[in-house]
Order: sequence, then C-alpha cells, then structure tokens
Amino acid sequence: MTTILSRNRTTWALVAVAAAVLGVGLWSVERPANAADDKDKKKAPDAPVGVVTVLAKAQDMPVYRAGIGTVTPNFSVTVKARVDGQLDKVGFAEGQDVKKGQMLAQLDPRPLQAQLLQAQATKAKDEATLANARIDLKRYETLIAQDAATQQQVDTQKALVNQLAASVKADEAAVKYAQVQLDFTTISAPISGRVGARLVDPGNIVHAADATGVVVINQIDPISVLFTLPDDAVQETIHALDAKKPLLIQAFARDGSSLLGAGYLTLLNNQIDTTTGSVQLKGTFPNPQHNLWPGQFVNVRLILGSRAKAITVPEAAIQRSQSGVYVYVEDDATKTVRNQLVSLAQIQDGTAVVSTGLSAGERVVVDGQYKLKPGVKVVEVARAASGAAPAGSAGSKSAASGAGK
Repeated sequence: MTTILSRNRTTWALVAVAAAVLGVGLWSVERPANAADDKDKKKAPDAPVGVVTVLAKAQDMPVYRAGIGTVTPNFSVTVKARVDGQLDKVGFAEGQDVKKGQMLAQLDPRPLQAQLLQAQATKAKDEATLANARIDLKRYETLIAQDAATQQQVDTQKALVNQLAASVKADEAAVKYAQVQLDFTTISAPISGRVGARLVDPGNIVHAADATGVVVINQIDPISVLFTLPDDAVQETIHALDAKKPLLIQAFARDGSSLLGAGYLTLLNNQIDTTTGSVQLKGTFPNPQHNLWPGQFVNVRLILGSRAKAITVPEAAIQRSQSGVYVYVEDDATKTVRNQLVSLAQIQDGTAVVSTGLSAGERVVVDGQYKLKPGVKVVEVARAASGAAPAGSAGSKSAASGAGK
C-alpha cells in the first residue's frame, strides 16, 4: 500500500514539473512576439502608405444619353413582278450593289407584245372609220347648203363622228396600258442599294400576287439606326433640338471597343411607348465603308450638349461611404491625405465629372485607397507596387457595398 502511494506521488510530481516547464516555454515565446507586435504598432503610423495619384483637371465633357440600337436599312424594297409571266433571266448577282433603274429580271414579253399589237390595230381601225365619218359629215354640210340634205342627217353624222372620236381615245388608252404592261416585263431596281438572295430562279412562273417577290434591296449607304431611350430623355432631347442644330449620334460596337459611325438624329417619335416607358429615336449615318450592317446591334450615344471646363478625375478615385461620395486628396506640403466630400454630375467612359467639392490641380488618390484613412502619410509609387485592387475588383466593390448599407 505504501508502495502504491509512493508511485502516485511520483507521477503527480512529474506531471507538475512538465506543466511548469511547458508554461515557461510558452511565456518565453509569446513575450518577444508580443513585444515585437507592440513595437510594430507604434511604428505603423509613421510608415507612409504607397499610393498612385493624379491631378484633377478641367476639360470639356460631352453630355449624352446612351442606349442600345438596331441597324436598319434607310430604305428596304421587296422587288415583285407587276404582271404574270415566266421569268426568262435574272440580271443581278446575289449580294451585288445595284443602281436605281438597273435591270434586275426579265419576264417573257411575247404575250403582252401580242396584246399591244392588238390594241394598236383596233386603234388604227377606229381612226380609219373616224376619218371616213368626218368626210361624210363635210358632204352633208355641203348638201344641206344646197337643200339636198336634211338637218337630221347632219346631226346624226356629227354624233357618229363624236362617237368614233371617243372610241379612238379609248383605243389610245388601251395602247398605253398595253405598253405599260409590256414595260413591266422588265423589272428594274426602284432604288440604289444592295440586293440580297435571289428568291426566284429563271424558268419559274411569277405572279403579281406573289408575296415573296424576286429579290430584296436594302439601302445601306446611308443607313439608319433605331434605338430607344427612357421617357425622361424626351425633354432633354427636345430642349437640345430647340438649338436648331442637328444632334450628333455615335454608334459603337457592342463591346464598346470601336466607333462604327457617326450620324445625326432624324426622328424623335411622337409618342412614348406606355408598355416599356421608352421613346423610339432614329439616326441616319453615312456608311461608305459598310461598318454598319442591317440587323446589327450597336451601342448608341445621343450627344445632347457639352459641359465646358468640367472638373474631372478618373472613376477609380471615387469612394463611397454612408456619409456620401468622397475622394482622398493629398496635401502636397505634408504628404498626408484627407477625405473630401464631392458631388458627381456624371460618370462616363471611366471619367467622373465632379460638380462640387474639388478644384482643378488638386491631387487625388486613384490606387491604394483601401489602406488609407484621414491624416495618413502617403508616398507615390507605381500602380503595380501599390498593392491596391484595380477599379471594379473586389476591393472597390466592397466600398460600394458599404455605402449602400
């Protein structure tokens, strides 16, 4: 029994010694680390933060409304046959540019040529009958002067002459109609433009009532762009039109990478679509290089005016908080930053237009803001070395989300 108690005492003594050694070791490790942390914290405020800065500048900025548009032909014509007949030949190549009046197709003209000859023969017959009736009328007028004819005979002959003259006029109309019908066997381009796919092959019988037609011609130079804007843009557009100057429209590729064309506003629709709350507009664009193509979707900018000498900074400089929109402004003398509340007029193409709170020439931070607070010293570094998240990344998104809370 004494042996067992002795062993238990020895075991507990060893455990106590091990715990004491472990505690001393942890204390010795943590103490220098904590001391180093305290030392770093004391030095942190003195260490400048690396940032990228730019100067706010004054420049003229366009005022525009943006929308999505669809390129449409300036004119689009489905060329159809105006008379029935067999298609003899086609005078165009698919996808070819054609001029107004150019022959596109030819129908078999022989049936209508025969109708024209028949109408001309009827006219010649009636003209001969009319000529003979007029001679007879002159005879009756001579005989009545000699009391050899009655007045009734003269009047009857005059009526016959007038009747035959009317028949000749009807024959003239029939000849002209037959000639027009014959001319319709040659199908010509009603406008200049580019033809599409051939819809009928030679040898087929075409009819004036056919819905498909022979070919479709689209005028693509100039060309039009249809687009919509919210209903609150109507008054802005009307006021801009009051200047009696055409409003410039720019069409960009869907990715915004390139300007495809510039034209002018030609239509502000006379009513707002109540189902969508938008208004339709149309612009006309010169298109000699065919950068715009029917059916293409484009980004459209309607230029309404310009802000002269507007204060601008890169969009990356704009920060948001519960207090409002602000920028970090650097003091050139002390190399420290402060929060400067600003009011924005607009943000476009990565440039923010500041209406109040900032002056041209002030230096603002555009990269590295996530490490800043008012009064912190800063030092200019290259953008890659600043360590700040680029505009539109998670860092900037978190600032934006914080402003909305």
